[in-house]
Amino acid sequence: MIETRELVHRYGDEESPAAVDGVTLSIPDGEFVLLAGPNGSGKSTLVRHFNGLLEPDSGEVLVDGTPVTDDLVAARTRVGMVFQQPRDGFVAATVGADVAFGPENLGLAREEIDRRVEEALEAVNMRDRRDERIDELSGGERERVAIAGALAMDPDHLVLDEPFTGLDAPTRESVVEQLRSLKESGTGVVLVTHDLRDAFALADRIVALADGDVAVDASPEEARDRLPELGIRVPPKRETPREEP
Repeated sequence: MIETRELVHRYGDEESPAAVDGVTLSIPDGEFVLLAGPNGSGKSTLVRHFNGLLEPDSGEVLVDGTPVTDDLVAARTRVGMVFQQPRDGFVAATVGADVAFGPENLGLAREEIDRRVEEALEAVNMRDRRDERIDELSGGERERVAIAGALAMDPDHLVLDEPFTGLDAPTRESVVEQLRSLKESGTGVVLVTHDLRDAFALADRIVALADGDVAVDASPEEARDRLPELGIRVPPKRETPREEP
């Protein structure tokens, strides 16, 4: 479980407005959460606290009951992060070497590393491409490699920050299919987005931020009518077919 308790973060001194302003939130294992909100609402700032990439100005963040600041390695093992620009997280030239980087840094045995790499690449349909150079991949393929790198850490939660940015429609659909598979496998997913149309059907819950605080926390159908006023795009409601008399 990921928990935040009265979390506050500012970029600047105490007089600066809070990017995240007193957020209290619990995300159970296995839940698929859409974290929504317009640009500047605090989404990316919030999730970067989940594995210690940012430190709170006040409040605290816990993963499985342990404060993130007490055990960064445990937090970063349990919470995998995929950035908005996948290239920001790549550390190796080839697909397989990059996916192996995280497990190697955990000091795992070679056999365990190879198993994790193979399973992670299988999960994103890239099992036979481990020797390919990352700089020769398409944007969607790089996104899949980034997801595989996070999965190789065997996380309880996978956090993706605006994964659809810059992707064409077929590639977006491919990423959605990977997320659907992850959900079915029991991996918790936190998907950061300002546009819910791609992943709305996958969500168990929608949390929407406004001005650094939680404005909506509800099931997708309960949240749907409240989101457009926050500048968040939602898919149109499906009309129920009329029964023939």
